[in-house]
Amino acid sequence: MARIVIIGPPGAGKGTQAKLLAKLHGVPHVSTGDMLREAIAAGTPLGEEARQYMDAGQLLPDDVMIGIVDARLQAPDAARGFILDGFPRTVAQAEALDALLARRGLPLTAVLRFVVPQDDLVRRLAGRRVCKDCGTMFHVDDGGPAAKGRCDRCDGLLYQRADDEEATVRRRMEVFETQTAPLGRYYAGTGILRDVDGSGTRDGVFARVKAALA
Repeated sequence: MARIVIIGPPGAGKGTQAKLLAKLHGVPHVSTGDMLREAIAAGTPLGEEARQYMDAGQLLPDDVMIGIVDARLQAPDAARGFILDGFPRTVAQAEALDALLARRGLPLTAVLRFVVPQDDLVRRLAGRRVCKDCGTMFHVDDGGPAAKGRCDRCDGLLYQRADDEEATVRRRMEVFETQTAPLGRYYAGTGILRDVDGSGTRDGVFARVKAALA
């Protein structure tokens, strides 16, 4: 079974690689970012609370995130494993995750840490544009729809998410360095941490992911 956590700075490609890994292993891709954005779009109390933190480039309180993840990992489709993306982001969250998995006798099998130069990360994030109607994501460096401001799938308007604005991106990087980077040291002591160079093409990075897990 694959019970894998993916960590790394914002914009490192965690979500893309998590989806590929989930398909490879036949387990769910559990993205806390996606769950929170869905809650925001639905206007739930959790979504409104999350919006305030995300717009400021800050992390949600640990107890909120731990509760969300615990409930999701108890779903039937996660019984055979999961690819967890976006959690944990602090050592306290990592300890809580280890504790709840230990109670079920299902420890993590691997932690993948993506490493990408910071300037590349800022360019990746600040250049993202999302369709308001269908949610498809584009990038200004690719030209095409992002340059025109219209989705080529549904003709919806493209916009820049508040948490992708450059000033917010740089704040997110600062938060990562102070709160999330220590996760590397935590997991290094467990023997299951694997570093992956997140630069380059999607397929090239995925080949390195599979090699790291092998």
